[in-house]
Amino acid sequence: MGFGEQGNLMAKHCEICGKAPVVGRQHSHANNVSARRFEPNLQEVRAMVGGGTRRVRVCTRCLRSGKVIKAA
Repeated sequence: MGFGEQGNLMAKHCEICGKAPVVGRQHSHANNVSARRFEPNLQEVRAMVGGGTRRVRVCTRCLRSGKVIKAA
């Protein structure tokens, strides 16, 4: 699955809702501050898309809420 096949293939981003990593800060007890990334919890599942089955990377919130119909 290359970039040309999908169009806008992006790593670490949900194909349903578009959830992507966000940047924040990590504070220690000594108040040392460093940058960190909050990654979405993505799962690769076989799902029904457009009448056929396809492997999609979706976040767990989309799976739980029923936005994705898993293929049998």
